[in-house]
Amino acid sequence: MVILKSKKEIDIMEESGRITYDCHMMIRDHIREGISTLELDKLAYDFVTKRGGKPAFLGYKGYPATLTVSINEEVVHGIPSADRKLKKGDIVGIDLGVFYKDYCSDSAYTWVVESVSPDVEKLVNVTRESLYRAIEMCVEGNRIGDVSFAVQSHAESNGFSVVRDLVGHGVGRKMHEDPKVPNFGKKGTGHRLKAGMVFAIEPMINMGTYEVEVLEDDWTVVTRDGKPSAHFEHTIAITGEGPRILTKFD
Repeated sequence: MVILKSKKEIDIMEESGRITYDCHMMIRDHIREGISTLELDKLAYDFVTKRGGKPAFLGYKGYPATLTVSINEEVVHGIPSADRKLKKGDIVGIDLGVFYKDYCSDSAYTWVVESVSPDVEKLVNVTRESLYRAIEMCVEGNRIGDVSFAVQSHAESNGFSVVRDLVGHGVGRKMHEDPKVPNFGKKGTGHRLKAGMVFAIEPMINMGTYEVEVLEDDWTVVTRDGKPSAHFEHTIAITGEGPRILTKFD
């Protein structure tokens, strides 16, 4: 069941989103060669809790950290570790969810460690662009399939593939609500978009095959062929005035 949010609820979710966004920008400033993914996680935990938020991922189905930190061929859900240190040429996907005043926000960015090859840079840029193409479709009267198709068409027209095993989702008092928001689909299909809907769009785009598998830790999702993957995400509210991004404050 899709739960529509009032303007007051969306305003609160934007407050949550502000914490999420500010934390991402703080983490961005610490992305460098030699830092461990556990150090990044500790920075995020301290930042979120000092702002009055609660890390949404920590303890979720037993997940042990505030962030998921996914490097290169890791698509999502990489577990922070003291032994995993960033290297020049890595791309690193940072996913963060925050509860604030009982409402959740969720977003992800993929950052470059110093510099990467042109094809990897293109992957990161196209994944980001896919997210914003999808956000443009978040207008009352459109359908989820229009959002999904926007991601898929942009990614595939640039020679990349779209992960099918993982999708975006509704957000609210729970981190995962209806509707599901795939990154692939057909125009004119799925739930019709209505004012008050809030969901996270999160393109996960691979350089090679779209196929993925889960490592033995039961969390980390990697590309089956070992090629790089990028991930971007924002929490979006549907309003009568168009899409409202709740996790971006440039």
